[in-house]
Amino acid sequence: MTANWATFTAAEPDLAATVEERFGTFTHHVLATLRKDGSPRTTGLEVRFLDGELWLGMMPDSLKALDLRRDPRFALQANPGPGTDTHGGDVRVSGRAVEVTDAGVKGAYMKEVEPPEPFHLFRTELTEVVRTYVEDEKYLVVQVWKPGGPVRTLKRT
Repeated sequence: MTANWATFTAAEPDLAATVEERFGTFTHHVLATLRKDGSPRTTGLEVRFLDGELWLGMMPDSLKALDLRRDPRFALQANPGPGTDTHGGDVRVSGRAVEVTDAGVKGAYMKEVEPPEPFHLFRTELTEVVRTYVEDEKYLVVQVWKPGGPVRTLKRT
C-alpha cells in the first residue's frame, strides 16, 4: 500500500508538518536508490513539496534517475545539518518514485521551481515515514507512519 503526500498530511498533519520543516531546513538531502546489481547508491538531491505531492527532480540521465526508472524504490533522508544537533530529529521517507512525463504536470512544476532543463521529475508514493529524536535528553523516540494506519511511537532509554 502506498500514499501520496496529501494523504499522509491528511492522516497525520503534525508529523507531516515536522517532516516538511526538517526538509525545509536545508537544501540538499540524501537519496538512496538501487543500482542494476541491487546494491545501494546514495546521492544528493533537492526535494519539493507542491500541490500535495513530494517531488524529486533530477538532471537528465543522472544515475539516480536511471536507477529509479529501473526500480522505483527509494529512501530519502533529510540533511541532519552540522554537528550533533539534528534540528528536530532525523527524518526519513521511503516509497516508490513514479516518473512524470505529462507535459502539463511538468509545466506546472517548472513554473513553481524553475529547474534547469531538461530534467527528470518523479512523484513519490510513500510506503513509510520515520522520525527519530531525543526527548528530555533521556529517551530515543521513533515515530513510524505507514499508509492505512496511525503513527506508531516507540520510546527507548
